[in-house]
Amino acid sequence: MNHSEAKEQHPSLYLEVCSQNEEPRLPLHTSIVLFLLSYCECKSFKVFLVFDHSCSTDLLRSELPVSLGVCDVQVEALPQLVRSCRLPAALDETGQLCRAGLAVVLRHVISKTIEADPSRNDVLALLGFKKTCLKACAEVSKWTRLCEIGIPSAVEEHLQNPTDPVHQLPLAILTLEQRLAEPVKVHNDDKIRRQKLKEQRQSRKNQAHEGQRSLDSESSPAQSSQASDGLELRAALAKLSVDSVPASTTRENSEIRKVKTADLPPLEHVFAEGLYFTLTDVVLLPCIYQYLENGIEAVFAPHPCPAWALPWDSLPGAINPTEGKMSNIRAVRKMQQLNNLVAMVTELARPGGTVVDFCSGTGHVGIVLAHTLPHCQVILIENKEESLVRAHSRSAELGLKNIGFIQANLEYFTGPFHIGVALHACGIATDMVLEHCIQAGAAFVISPCCYGFIQNAVKFSFPKSQRFKDNLTYKEHMILCRFADQTAVQLTPERRLTGKQCMGLVDLDRSWAAGTHGYSVQVMTMEPESCSPKNNMLVGRPPQMSGWVVTAGQLEARTASTSA
Repeated sequence: MNHSEAKEQHPSLYLEVCSQNEEPRLPLHTSIVLFLLSYCECKSFKVFLVFDHSCSTDLLRSELPVSLGVCDVQVEALPQLVRSCRLPAALDETGQLCRAGLAVVLRHVISKTIEADPSRNDVLALLGFKKTCLKACAEVSKWTRLCEIGIPSAVEEHLQNPTDPVHQLPLAILTLEQRLAEPVKVHNDDKIRRQKLKEQRQSRKNQAHEGQRSLDSESSPAQSSQASDGLELRAALAKLSVDSVPASTTRENSEIRKVKTADLPPLEHVFAEGLYFTLTDVVLLPCIYQYLENGIEAVFAPHPCPAWALPWDSLPGAINPTEGKMSNIRAVRKMQQLNNLVAMVTELARPGGTVVDFCSGTGHVGIVLAHTLPHCQVILIENKEESLVRAHSRSAELGLKNIGFIQANLEYFTGPFHIGVALHACGIATDMVLEHCIQAGAAFVISPCCYGFIQNAVKFSFPKSQRFKDNLTYKEHMILCRFADQTAVQLTPERRLTGKQCMGLVDLDRSWAAGTHGYSVQVMTMEPESCSPKNNMLVGRPPQMSGWVVTAGQLEARTASTSA
């Protein structure tokens, strides 16, 4: 499709491509527009990458959102109106109306997204309560000028001179930090601040009831911090979450209502303009990401035996997940999940060892392990009585003798063990299992789940590792966890990829925390990835095991020997 044909069918969006060291590069303004297009899942435009004779866009294709249809156009071929403006620019179907400048184009992308799908309230919310976010021109509004010009220009200059030894923190970045330190002003903030005061007072009462134990506990600072900033987080996450977070509807008592507005606690920033994710954050996120590009990146370890599988056809019927009356599709996925966990536990297990299946449910993991590892003792720990009774019944049907069952909360189990395993341990249950394994000096194979439920607890706080603490606040970690839950199959591939990367970061933090105890931890993906939206797996070896390495051939030989 040539340029003129594309222009007649769709409004056109023109984005600049520049070159650095003879390599093509997307300027920040272009990256920001592409980020918004991806976030909005907007397909209303035909996108053109504008380059000169000395630059080609071929090397950039892999960096662009898959869903975007992108064409190339040289500067000389641009329509006259577009050539008269600084990019980015949007040209309507008639070719007679051109919109130029970052803020104007971004607002137009949102407008076209809502026009195509009026149900996209999440996109409309980017414009803020009064729908005026970045509407005022940069010549009038200092905030618009800082976001549209100041920050992107400062970061662009930094990218062009990254090794400058005398490079100082740009004034625009310092101005942003000063703005973020100011109290938040949002619609209806009086009501929210009174709710925060109510929660703070209730938190102080709870801590007073704990007495000296609360004062001496290492977790007290984290609990106090959580109490003071929890309200802002709930309000922010309610906007970001697939499942909304319910707000408190209880009316404040008269004591709270009588407090003067000037004496109410201030609200703290979660995002640039306050509590909610807006168009301003769409502009600033790519800038800050580029400025801090040398930060932490999630890297997944290769799966040591991706094709390994249990001989399901020859196993007793009571072991098969279909026995649990689940659908065929879900049963297949459950078998794939079990393949992964059993493979890793089989690699770690030794005759005479004890394997504990934490949060065991109806026993899908523990029963397979007891059957597969007859020379090991397997203990299932589950708090829900009906689930454990069902697991006990399945075990009795199989005649397993190397298995035991405990109905209790995890912390009531105090026995020694060699390997801890948990399939889809929800929220901080993963961290509780990790802590129990580390205290026992045991290896672990854990598949986490429900990242959005992660929050500070009595025994530990987040982030867990020192390096993450140096880079993320508790608020930012909570937002990271909420994005890590965005892996549902009904979401777009780009959004699921973001969720997967956030999952990797949360589990990397967990693995580094375990590493301070001498553990060697790998964060890997179950095979096949489609076996579950929550397909991460943490495999940890204590110091005495850290040198062990397994190959698929060794694992198959060991499994055959165990079966014999």
